[in-house]
Amino acid sequence: MRIDIEDLHVAYAGRTVVAGAHLVAAEGEITGLVGPNGSGKSTLLRAVYRHLRPTAGRVLLAGTDLRELSPVRSARHVAALPQERGSDFELSVREVVAMGRTPYKRAFAGEDAADRDIVSRALADVGMDAHAGRRFTALSGGERQRVLLARAFAQDPDVLVLDEPTNHLDIRHQVDLLALLRSQRRTTLVSLHDLNAAASVCDRLHVLHAGAVVASGPPRDVLTPELMAEVFGVRAVVVDHPLTGDALIAFDHRAPASPQAPVSGSRPATVRCVR
Repeated sequence: MRIDIEDLHVAYAGRTVVAGAHLVAAEGEITGLVGPNGSGKSTLLRAVYRHLRPTAGRVLLAGTDLRELSPVRSARHVAALPQERGSDFELSVREVVAMGRTPYKRAFAGEDAADRDIVSRALADVGMDAHAGRRFTALSGGERQRVLLARAFAQDPDVLVLDEPTNHLDIRHQVDLLALLRSQRRTTLVSLHDLNAAASVCDRLHVLHAGAVVASGPPRDVLTPELMAEVFGVRAVVVDHPLTGDALIAFDHRAPASPQAPVSGSRPATVRCVR
């Protein structure tokens, strides 16, 4: 299913954080959100998975406003891995993942064979099947991250919304996760701080700056040295990755870019949206 975000405005803690965002997450593609801290990525995603109500604009799922769907119907289509993650589940790993089946169950209904198969497959996908009986609270941060991702997979959604899913993961599990997302070819809207990971895994990127989408397009078209300087305030060059051929951004870690990023809310002069 396709997600269309139209003229989205979202306020949080009394201020407008997302101001007039337009973007598309195409069916079966991985669409990335990148931008500096405070640019509105997490707030935009919270509106998509209905944690925040937009002050204006719409989020459309296959042409239907998500707000017109009941919470249960919405949860059957959209699963989220937010940044604010519960850590106080007094449940086993398997019980946490089984919570993803809730939208499909009547009140007080137990697991059936199909549920058990889906939960087992989700645990195997994230490499946590051997830990199914452990307490969730006994896990490391990276292990919890993988369990909560398995819960989202167990929801069997049409759309995945992932907010910094590689946080807390070591490099091996980051690579495994990004490869898994690509192999599933599920409509995915994901925010990532790691621009090289975004360039590798995403079919299309939307760059947020001061709550607005300032550039959109394939990673190689979007992640230019000019954008790195104007939006992120860093010096960088873009080369071919020697192993994959993807765009690889090499940063100058010794000095920031000059001049710094433009005034809040303005579109970088050298950046063009590729629709």
